[in-house]
Amino acid sequence: MKTPKTGEMLHLRGNALTTGDPVALPLTQSSMYHLPGAPEGHASYGRVDNPTWVHLEHVLAHLEDAPCLAFPSGMAAISAALFATVKAGSRLLVPSDGYYVTRLLADRFLSPLGVEVEERPTATFAEGGFDRLDVVFVESPSNPGLDMIDLAVVAQDVHAKGGITIADNTTMTPLGQRPLDLGIDVVVSSDTKAMGGHSDMLMGHVASRSAQIMERVEEWRKVSGAIPGPHEAWLLHRGLETLDVRFDRMCASAQILAERLLAHPAVKQVRYPGLPDDPAHALAQAQTARFGFLLSLTLESEDKAETFINACPLLRPATSFGGVHSSAERRARWGDDVDPAFVRLSVGCEPVEELWYAIEASLNAL
Repeated sequence: MKTPKTGEMLHLRGNALTTGDPVALPLTQSSMYHLPGAPEGHASYGRVDNPTWVHLEHVLAHLEDAPCLAFPSGMAAISAALFATVKAGSRLLVPSDGYYVTRLLADRFLSPLGVEVEERPTATFAEGGFDRLDVVFVESPSNPGLDMIDLAVVAQDVHAKGGITIADNTTMTPLGQRPLDLGIDVVVSSDTKAMGGHSDMLMGHVASRSAQIMERVEEWRKVSGAIPGPHEAWLLHRGLETLDVRFDRMCASAQILAERLLAHPAVKQVRYPGLPDDPAHALAQAQTARFGFLLSLTLESEDKAETFINACPLLRPATSFGGVHSSAERRARWGDDVDPAFVRLSVGCEPVEELWYAIEASLNAL
């Protein structure tokens, strides 16, 4: 599997500098630009242009090996990708077990505009085929259940029927999985999560090798005003500079924790693609470079799940994931179709033995 050259990424800006230029990316905080005469070829207005975005998108494009556009959140990126590819009369397929806000967008806003929406679970997503589907939106691994789907097969089958594919790659990042290389048309990501990594901003991006799709996505951003703030763009750029080391540690720790959790008597079930007996393991081995930093554990009851999370000093009880701080939550509280005692655990950058000691102590006290 082709992986991004992250060392080269760190020097994309540096290798273009001239004497006296700042090494760190400058933050351009301006809504207006000096525009005497004809404005063509110059930055024009803050809703359309920003030099901080431009370099951020250069780095994102390096990671995705495709043109990228930045957005103020993951849902803004998902919205842009969908509004750029569907219209009244389109048929859209989305995962029934993926991120629930994507389903809300489809149900509450796209459906009333005349888009026909169908849902299928990730584990059986390809059953029923892709006839008469205009856009197929996939999430692999699914959030929060961590089921996977063969992206290359889906892309091939959907294209054979004349459809477009969109993949949400938030849980894996371009370092862990490369949907565009597998034939997917569009990748979306919530860079609020591991890409930024510090839980201090909201951002997202859309990437595609289709110039036509990217033109539509860029037009949507300009017209809708779904633009990232320059400070958030600057923060994401800074986060990307440590993505490689953070992602490596998070994935390595998740593997160790999953194996130990599997053997703990208080844990009824563990899902992690890196476990040999996990239903997604064989596909993950073939499709991903790493098994990821997300895992799930199911305990005996809702009360015990809450106690485990809230009593562990090295777990933040919070929604979202992908930060340097390990976090956990019961996803049933948001309406996901999971066991009430199902816990999604996002493994952070703490030393793994220290983290395991805290998790084990919290489980032992149940």
